[in-house]
Amino acid sequence: MVLWHAHILTLFPEMFPGPLGMSLSGRALEKGLWSCHAVNIRDFAPGRHKTVDDTPFGGGAGMVMRPDVIESALLSIPDPGQKIYLSARGKPLTQSRVQELARTPVVTLLCGRYEGVDQRVIDAHDFEEISIGDYVLSGGEPAALILMDSCIRLLDGVMGNNQTVDEESHTNGLLEYPHYTRPAEWIDNAGKTHTIPDVLASGNHAEIARWRHDQAQATTRERRPDLWNRRK
Repeated sequence: MVLWHAHILTLFPEMFPGPLGMSLSGRALEKGLWSCHAVNIRDFAPGRHKTVDDTPFGGGAGMVMRPDVIESALLSIPDPGQKIYLSARGKPLTQSRVQELARTPVVTLLCGRYEGVDQRVIDAHDFEEISIGDYVLSGGEPAALILMDSCIRLLDGVMGNNQTVDEESHTNGLLEYPHYTRPAEWIDNAGKTHTIPDVLASGNHAEIARWRHDQAQATTRERRPDLWNRRK
């Protein structure tokens, strides 16, 4: 049974599933836990040259993707579900929003190019604008892959240990504590010896849990004071 499906409106359908066809998400794709369908926007462009963009009204650099072409591509999808436009001007993608989207059976992701997408088609079809960070990409496809990956890993049967998800950064408003593995004593290339914190080898699970929580708090205060202040 497919738990989650993503339609992707894009000029580069060959980019999907891309890296999501590997590792955990790839195995989940093979099991049928999720699926995706890339729709080539250019297939819906009129004329011999299949033009998908035009110059912006009011002047300015670059080209803007046409609303009529995007709408035609969108209407080819019988059930678009939650419609999302990946945009640098969108609301930031958060772990809580990812959790909500992972519970949404069908999403449609619009990947812009050039200077972006005509605002009228975004408004007419109630696209939610989402940003993956305060920077600009060449197109929405990498952002769509990131959003998809963040949702897929939360689906039932994808991750081997649900506790891993519960303890991750941003799940409870804190950044995750540091991790250590074997060897317990490691000598780096410069000859310096590094050991693990003693508490992690103590076998005292209550002390370990307390240490990890303290580390998560300290890391959040230092690296993300915005998150820390939000908890107060």
